Amino acid sequence: MRLRGRGPRAAPASSAASSAGAGDARLLAPPGRNPFVHELRLSALRKAQVTLMTLTLFPLRLLVATFMMLLAWPIVLVASLGSAEQEPTQPPALWRRVVDFLLRAILRTMWFAGGFHRVIVKGRQALPTEAAILTLAPHSSYFDAIPITMTMSSIVMKAESRDIPIWGTLMQHIRPLLVSRSDKDSRRKTVEEIKRRAQSNGKWPQIMIFPEGTCTNRTCLITFKPGAFIPGVPVQPVVLRYPNKLDTITWTWQGPGALKILWLTLCQFHNQVEIEFLPVYSPSEAEKKDPVLYASNVRRVMAAALGVPVTDYTYEDCQLALAEGQLRLPADTCLLEFARLVRGLGLKPEKLEQDLDRYAESAKTRRGEKIRLAEFAAFLQVPASAAVEDLFSLFDESGGGEMDLREYVVALSVVCRPSQTLDTMQLAFKMYGSEEDGSIDEDALSSILKTALGVAELTVTDLFRAIDQEEKEKITFAGIAEVRSSRSSVCTAIPCTAELKCRCPLPSNSIRRVQSPWSG
Repeated sequence: MRLRGRGPRAAPASSAASSAGAGDARLLAPPGRNPFVHELRLSALRKAQVTLMTLTLFPLRLLVATFMMLLAWPIVLVASLGSAEQEPTQPPALWRRVVDFLLRAILRTMWFAGGFHRVIVKGRQALPTEAAILTLAPHSSYFDAIPITMTMSSIVMKAESRDIPIWGTLMQHIRPLLVSRSDKDSRRKTVEEIKRRAQSNGKWPQIMIFPEGTCTNRTCLITFKPGAFIPGVPVQPVVLRYPNKLDTITWTWQGPGALKILWLTLCQFHNQVEIEFLPVYSPSEAEKKDPVLYASNVRRVMAAALGVPVTDYTYEDCQLALAEGQLRLPADTCLLEFARLVRGLGLKPEKLEQDLDRYAESAKTRRGEKIRLAEFAAFLQVPASAAVEDLFSLFDESGGGEMDLREYVVALSVVCRPSQTLDTMQLAFKMYGSEEDGSIDEDALSSILKTALGVAELTVTDLFRAIDQEEKEKITFAGIAEVRSSRSSVCTAIPCTAELKCRCPLPSNSIRRVQSPWSG
């Protein structure tokens, strides 16, 4: 699979144009850097700095930050004895104003101790009567809690977070909206509560929502979830920037873990953060009726302010990238783009899984015969369109206007069941294997693995030879199963390339896990 070097393409215009976005073509980001991956490399000088700071300033900063949280805890504990569901009084009682002032001072001291010596604030925060909801993006770290502690806005958080020592108590003070995993109706109830508070004419604190729903590396804005826009009330977009030379802030799905991010950030002399309050966005009548359109237009405004593109990647795409299977997808995989295009055609991967065998049988009968765009659209049972052409181009590596349908089925199998590597390999062997014994040669193995990993180039010679121990110049799916128990010796014989490292397709019960970040 190969991503074409095409420029941004205008997204299909919505039938309901908003007053803010009518007539404007929303540009989608061209396929590029994976927004769910953060690579952090330290130079020799940076490593020396971190070593020095670890032995000197880091322990002191950690001690002061911990002390500030402990200092805030009893104040909040006493202030939170009342019911959080009770409608707040207007204006707020004197005791609550005092508690808010003390908390802001204490938590600002905590951030200062962490190296955030100056928090640059641009624009004006709207009053609750002007905008009951603040939409903040991009969401990239737990340090995004800085604007929450500065504004004392309510947030949407997991109900389980209440049980986190100290932090759970601190969060209770800002009257959060809790989402419970065990309650099937929890999300619906949360949306209803957002609507109730948003339409209270400023009686409740403002609600700060991270509409992306997960952490990214800030290179683009992914699809906004519609929850914040369902009430159809004005919102104030808020954008976050961390203009640091070394990005130790980003805590996304693949990259440094939470503790490493905390350690490296506290080891920097100074950490910069900018919070910009954009003008209040009032929805048009069309946007009030269509939360998805409303979310899309607000995202466009925020992306323009940040100077980054938007992309139709979603939270579900990061789950694909981090599925617990033997095939670990590389950072530059085409499969995220593939999944996005498939969804854009209205083809839901979760529903296509049951048809994989039928697709495989159809592809097998062609025995590698190339098909053109019109045939591909007919196979998908969708009309030819720009989106179909983009999907087709992923498999048209030579640019000759032809593709191998088997590659599409392999890619679809990975997207439909990313953690079931063996099932994908077995399906591929059925399509590529010979009629006699189902064996494949080295070229076929290369094609299968390149598609399954979503990469353009991959050398599999050493891997093929390690499996083909009888030197028959062909391997079978049964042959892969036979080396399962001796995987260590096989992998030792393979000098791992950059593409294959930690992504050996041979089965293993040892699966490296990646942290799940806190998502707003």
